[in-house]
Amino acid sequence: PQELLRGLPVSGTLKAANSAYVKARVPGELQGLTVREGDAVQAGQVIARIDPAEYEARLRQAQLQADAARAQIDIAQRQYDNNKALVDQGFISKTALDTSLANLNAARASYEAAMAAADVARKSMADTTLRAPMNGLVSQRLAQPGERVAIDTRIVEIVDLSRMEIEAALSAADSVGVRVGQRAELKVEGHAQPVPARVARINPSTQAGSRSVLVYLQLQSVPGLRQGLFVQGTLGTEKLKTLAVPLEAVRTDKPQPYLQLVEGDQVRHVSVNLGLRGRVADQDLVAVSGLPEGSRVLAGSVGPLREGTQVKLGTQP
Repeated sequence: PQELLRGLPVSGTLKAANSAYVKARVPGELQGLTVREGDAVQAGQVIARIDPAEYEARLRQAQLQADAARAQIDIAQRQYDNNKALVDQGFISKTALDTSLANLNAARASYEAAMAAADVARKSMADTTLRAPMNGLVSQRLAQPGERVAIDTRIVEIVDLSRMEIEAALSAADSVGVRVGQRAELKVEGHAQPVPARVARINPSTQAGSRSVLVYLQLQSVPGLRQGLFVQGTLGTEKLKTLAVPLEAVRTDKPQPYLQLVEGDQVRHVSVNLGLRGRVADQDLVAVSGLPEGSRVLAGSVGPLREGTQVKLGTQP
């Protein structure tokens, strides 16, 4: 008996589990964009700048207004102190003191508002510098130096190829047996060897319309994986021990699938029922019923032989 993996066919497009767009956070002319597709970047690295001249002027203006508001506090404070002394001496009424206190409070409020405006201007100034939010590679350059960009304009896309995944859509019925951690073998476009993967996440909601369930499979890190490659394979949901033969040994030129056995020195045809398919040691196997255990099965490369044909089994050197 062979241990076969009961599986579900899955397919999808390879994409980075972690990716991010660097976007303009303030409008203006794009300057200093030097990175291109394929360039490696580090988290915090300066990617580009928005022309800061206007934002520098706004920051200076806001800071000057804050300084002027601070000076008004000093004037209002002195007036209040003087009026308080005069009230204590009985030279003026308390109404004048209340007025000077109101002026002082208004000056303080104006100063707080001016400081808040300066903070906003300072943040806008800082936002003119565009930095990479993560380590990775530039996959798309979406703007050019000298271009005038608006808020939220995408400048570059950065992807982290150290963690790749596919998004596979399964029917509601097929998704019932899927669990996080289950293994899969995937064939990646352009790669000769299958790539191991595992279920990393399962979407808790079905997709509107199709009612399919999205399952995210994370691939083992191997060289040469690129975002956008097509991937297909089998997601294993259960292991079964069963009698299995190479898939190529099954003959289908009769109404019922059959195998060619060697009994004594003659070929005999035995009809079989086919079951679960799986891949073991780079060989495609299929579970069969109706085959006596221990039978000698001719390989598919031999070709069809009539029953009763005499054969002599030998060993390859």
